[in-house]
Amino acid sequence: MLPPFGVLASCGACVMMSAVPTADQPRRLNAVLFEGFELLDVFGPLEVFGALRDRFDVHLVGPTAGAVRSAQGPSALADESYDDGRPADILVVPGGIGTRRLVGDRSFLDTLASWAVGTELVTSVCTGAAVLAAAGLLDGRRATSNKRSFAWVCEQGPHVQWVPEARWVEDGNRWTSSGVAAGIDMALAIVERLHGADLACQVADGIEFEWHDDPSWDPFAAKNGLVPKLQS
Repeated sequence: MLPPFGVLASCGACVMMSAVPTADQPRRLNAVLFEGFELLDVFGPLEVFGALRDRFDVHLVGPTAGAVRSAQGPSALADESYDDGRPADILVVPGGIGTRRLVGDRSFLDTLASWAVGTELVTSVCTGAAVLAAAGLLDGRRATSNKRSFAWVCEQGPHVQWVPEARWVEDGNRWTSSGVAAGIDMALAIVERLHGADLACQVADGIEFEWHDDPSWDPFAAKNGLVPKLQS
């Protein structure tokens, strides 16, 4: 008996989706690369979305097409340049040490703001929230970010309602996650929002990831002094 549509099938060490197409076009997802991006901020969420290739059409967009160096050293290849990239349904902005430069790059921030117009979901991982905030894309909204860099991120968005204790925050079509690995939890929550909890759980099981599906789960806020530690 064939597995139901959308069920992940594993083959050795790899995970892949059933090849049965959907009636709808997949949503185009652009993940933004820049010099000094955080590797897991990008490839953690893309592991989730990339497991559903009939639902998400994933692309890497960089300053130019080609190699973009990460904060950890290895480079990733951008499929398209900022100038040539097609509009996306979902935009993912990662964090990384390179965000310290981007928050002062007015040309990039204006470009980012233009990309957000008409985009279904504008998301960030880790200190990517600082870049969204500097571009004015979080003004008047609730948002969160990496807890070790939280004070610096808050400085980039004085008109943002920063949430110190959250794994991720959803406010309208803006989604922001806490640090690094939290982007995977947020990505699964987006899958849940768009396609249901069953499919999100199937993806989490397929990649053998223990999904923290409660957005308020955040032990790192207390560890970094943003909220009081609970007494044992």
